Amino acid sequence: MENNRAIQSFATLGQTGRLAVFRLLMRFAPQGVRPTEMAQSLGLKPNTLSHYLSDLTACGLVTQRREGRSLYYAVDLSRAHALISYLALDLGRARPDLLPDSLTLPERTKTMSDTAFNVLFICSGNSARSIFAEALMRDLGNGKFTAYSAGMHPNSQLNPFALEVLARNNHPTEAMRSKGISEFQTPDAPVMDFVFTVCDTSAAEECPPWPGQPITGHWGLPDPVKATGTDAERALVFAQTYGALRRRIEAFVALPVESLSRLSLQARVDAIGTDADLKDKAQ
Repeated sequence: MENNRAIQSFATLGQTGRLAVFRLLMRFAPQGVRPTEMAQSLGLKPNTLSHYLSDLTACGLVTQRREGRSLYYAVDLSRAHALISYLALDLGRARPDLLPDSLTLPERTKTMSDTAFNVLFICSGNSARSIFAEALMRDLGNGKFTAYSAGMHPNSQLNPFALEVLARNNHPTEAMRSKGISEFQTPDAPVMDFVFTVCDTSAAEECPPWPGQPITGHWGLPDPVKATGTDAERALVFAQTYGALRRRIEAFVALPVESLSRLSLQARVDAIGTDADLKDKAQ
């Protein structure tokens, strides 16, 4: 990256509001986010957010695209990569004492472990979507994955419609419960290899860095708990959400995880999250 472009990027990020927007978009990367959702998550006025997005877009850190009547903003990952590389490799001369541990490991150790992988699914209430994902990963993973789930603001109990879907698909639910993310942020908590957000609100909330630098992904789906209509209509929405997550998790467990580098694995995880064929058809 040229010095002038780096200076422009650092200057743009050197303001609290613009940095907050960029951080939020990074949590959704490589997917895009609509301005209304960003404004709600960050508590920003629409005109203020518009100025921040204009600055980020002008310096190339963020791109925009239109889908129908909606405008989506996303991080330009190639530009972000160039900026980080400039800081770490050009300015820092790749000094090992300046780089994260994951960047200084020998190449032969960068493939994933051949032991069981810990996978955490996060949503807002941990009563439906993340519970579906936990059960699916546990039962489709053939012992290769240890699945967990949590909520940013957990409900007191699992949703009855979700329990009906799981029972109908022969997933045991006796030991499943709604729990908070704090259970997995203690010193004695299991170290995660993968952390997935399965709803937009959980991805938008700030979380501390996970120990062990797990692979992360955003597989957001609409909240079936918010569905309206008759019981039959609401039950159909829960079944569709379960089906969308099943397609994604089937694609994930089919990956040759043990033989992929972290970079390749992250790309596969991102692709699963953005593949239209794996998304909920109701979106």
